[in-house]
Amino acid sequence: MSDTDSSTSPTATADKLAVVETLYRYAAGLDLRDKDLLASAFADDAVADFGPATKKAGQEYPPINGRETIVPALLGSLSHLDTTHSLSNPRVTLDGDTAHLEGIMACQHLPREDHSRHVLMTNRYDVELVRSGEVWVIQRVTVDNAWTEGDPTVLAGIERTQA
Repeated sequence: MSDTDSSTSPTATADKLAVVETLYRYAAGLDLRDKDLLASAFADDAVADFGPATKKAGQEYPPINGRETIVPALLGSLSHLDTTHSLSNPRVTLDGDTAHLEGIMACQHLPREDHSRHVLMTNRYDVELVRSGEVWVIQRVTVDNAWTEGDPTVLAGIERTQA
């Protein structure tokens, strides 16, 4: 753990807030279907692993490699849904130009044509980030499901992307 991680120095505080902001860009990019905003959250060679969460739902979803694959895969998978993703309890540790974030993401999914159905997933996010110029970006994100409520068939049609 670096000295800046354990302190409340303005630099450490600003870095921790910027790390959390990366997950806010990710969530807003998904919910607004904003390709550029979502892409701004990932490193070029990022890895997104939703396998632990999807395995609990009885599905296989292999890790997705590279920002140019991740962004269209996520946006395509959710294209038939209206979603909200809300981050809570973020815990950030810093080590120079790398960071680790653990947090909870509540993910509400409703079919775009039928809001009478929904599935709410509360997922644990384990995220490795790197500094890229003035911003932080996701190097690797692993998502595991804590619990699910509602109709899981709402997620039917989510594409499984081979990376």
